[in-house]
Amino acid sequence: MVVWLLLLVMQGVLPVITVHMTRQVVDHLASFVSKGSVPSLSSSAAIFMPVVSLGLLMLFGQVLQSVGQWVRSVQGGRIQDYMGGLIHDRVTALDLSFFDSPSGYDRLHRARADAVSRPIGLLESMGSLGQNTITLAGMAALLSSYAFWVPLLLVAGTVPALWVTVRHAGRMEEWRRRNTADERRCDYFDWLLTTREAAQELRFFDLGDHYRSSYQQLRATLRQGKRSLETGKLLTELLAGIFAILTTGTGMLWMVSRTIAGRAGVGDIVLFYQAFGQGQRLMSNLLRNAGDIYLNMLFLENLFELLTTEPAIRDPEHPLPVPPLEEAIRFESVNFRYPGSERALLQEFDLTLRSGEIAAILGQNGEGKTTLIKLLCRFYDPDLGRITVDGLDIRQLRQADWRRQITVLFQEPMRYHVSAAENIAHGDIRRTPAMMEIESAAEASGASEIIRGLPEGFGTVLGKWFGGAELSAGEWQRVALARAFLRRAKLIILDEPTSMLDVWSESKWFDRFRELAAGCTVLIISHRLATTMQADVIHVMQNGRIVESGSHRQLLEKGGRYWQAWESRQELTVL
Repeated sequence: MVVWLLLLVMQGVLPVITVHMTRQVVDHLASFVSKGSVPSLSSSAAIFMPVVSLGLLMLFGQVLQSVGQWVRSVQGGRIQDYMGGLIHDRVTALDLSFFDSPSGYDRLHRARADAVSRPIGLLESMGSLGQNTITLAGMAALLSSYAFWVPLLLVAGTVPALWVTVRHAGRMEEWRRRNTADERRCDYFDWLLTTREAAQELRFFDLGDHYRSSYQQLRATLRQGKRSLETGKLLTELLAGIFAILTTGTGMLWMVSRTIAGRAGVGDIVLFYQAFGQGQRLMSNLLRNAGDIYLNMLFLENLFELLTTEPAIRDPEHPLPVPPLEEAIRFESVNFRYPGSERALLQEFDLTLRSGEIAAILGQNGEGKTTLIKLLCRFYDPDLGRITVDGLDIRQLRQADWRRQITVLFQEPMRYHVSAAENIAHGDIRRTPAMMEIESAAEASGASEIIRGLPEGFGTVLGKWFGGAELSAGEWQRVALARAFLRRAKLIILDEPTSMLDVWSESKWFDRFRELAAGCTVLIISHRLATTMQADVIHVMQNGRIVESGSHRQLLEKGGRYWQAWESRQELTVL
């Protein structure tokens, strides 16, 4: 910043010195031309010294320009990284409710779209503003030596340009806010057309033309909106430019009349033309810089709109230590609906997960089974009721401390395109697990055999983004299971852990899992009766409540919903 500021000052003063030196060169040449005699050696030196000085000034100006570009490039990279860090820090601190709302995505899109260019543009605009102000002040001082009103004429010629710049910046920002959702939709169409995740369905269902057409139509609409804004700006800029030329002509006519009257020389005309022309250009740049700053400040409004967004889930001011989970985790009269939704997923929901017990939850899609996981992890808080661990409300605990006691296999686990070892190590990355622990977790999940068959074993990069080995859906799930098993936690939560395992692997996996989970509290959510039947206790959900609980045998004896599901399964097996 210090070097940048020094360069701005020198680059701002240099044009004023150059114009002044030009007048001296012209006046010396005009003097010798008017005499009509051959100049002596000393007189020639008096002419050439200002010319040489002028050449050195131009060379120095080129050096300053090159150094300035290098400084801005280095400085811009640092600012870009810093702004990216700000956005990443804020977004990763927000809870899941931020992503449940289109307005949240709009805020994130506006901040991310300009995070690369706007901060650098703001810095450059402010630098140019300072540099042009210094140069303009020097030019105004030179022009004011002829008449006090000449600098005022210079300012008057550029006022319309200021109005055009500010008006366009405001209209452009208003247009962007109105069309943020359409810009995001374009990004989504582009993602569908260019990623592997969507490639097979786009080809099988022949959706390529449909999404290409949708993308092009939406882009055409956006282009039309921008073109209308730019057309309006063009016409107003043209009128402002004509007005500026008229003021320049007025000033030059006045200076020519002074020269004819003998009150000014040829050097004065050159200086006036250069100073007034550069002054007008500087004023135009100055106003454009002001408009750019205004536009970039509107970006900062978008950025700070995101950076000041606070998470809905917060830690208590005085968090309590996490209980040892020796008794039970309880849902006590919990009511919950997702933000912005009218549908209540849980109503007066009660559930007890006893310490050291393997519990399974069974229910139809949309009953809120996965929602229980999100509430347990404190991604959301209940609207009514509470969740307790050994009698203590989990809202009285620090989120990070509580989550350290939980390990989760989510229903749709992430596929990290890093090495197999790193994929598993992500389960407890802050502890930097040893390779022996990673291999043990892979063995427990059934992923070990798969990984050892890869070209570089645990060092093989998974996925195709970076030239690695692709896995099947079931193999990815086993890697995710290993990631969950690696974390040393008192509460193990598995959402559809066997959904992608074959029937031969499912039984073997559960036997290994029982050994691994010994002494832990386990919650399993599954649609597969072959998995839930092996739990210590099974809870059946319906309409946001637990309607049946018991062991596999007890529930069959009751003849309720679980018995109906079991009988349907048996009929399908016979068929």
